[in-house]
Amino acid sequence: MKRKLIIPLILLGAFSVMGAQCDTDAATASRNLSQAADNFEIMRNIVFYNTWTDTEVVTVTGLCSIEVQKDKLSVICKDDGEFKKHYMGRSDNMTFFAVQVKSADVSTVHTRIVWKPLSFIPDIELKVDVDELKKDRY
Repeated sequence: MKRKLIIPLILLGAFSVMGAQCDTDAATASRNLSQAADNFEIMRNIVFYNTWTDTEVVTVTGLCSIEVQKDKLSVICKDDGEFKKHYMGRSDNMTFFAVQVKSADVSTVHTRIVWKPLSFIPDIELKVDVDELKKDRY
């Protein structure tokens, strides 16, 4: 029984390794650039543009991570060690574009993986209402 499972598992592993190696250089570089941007290493200029009035409505420049959803854009930027989150809605007359300000040195061969051991340790915030605790005791 075990021998019957080993061969398909080996084949599955071999095919997944071969499939991972079939990515184009552009696909690997794109993933690595996105990873770098999500770690606030890529300077971007994000512009919201009104196509009816032909004007720029909002411009955000900085080390920003972008999350595109159906009708809105969520932008998180790192500014002097602090973070700001912006939401921008999209409509028929509003569009956006994001431009990477400077080039970044990323690999076209190796996929970048970021592992943060400290993320496994939770940051616990305790909120206690002392008056409520006193009420419950009596």
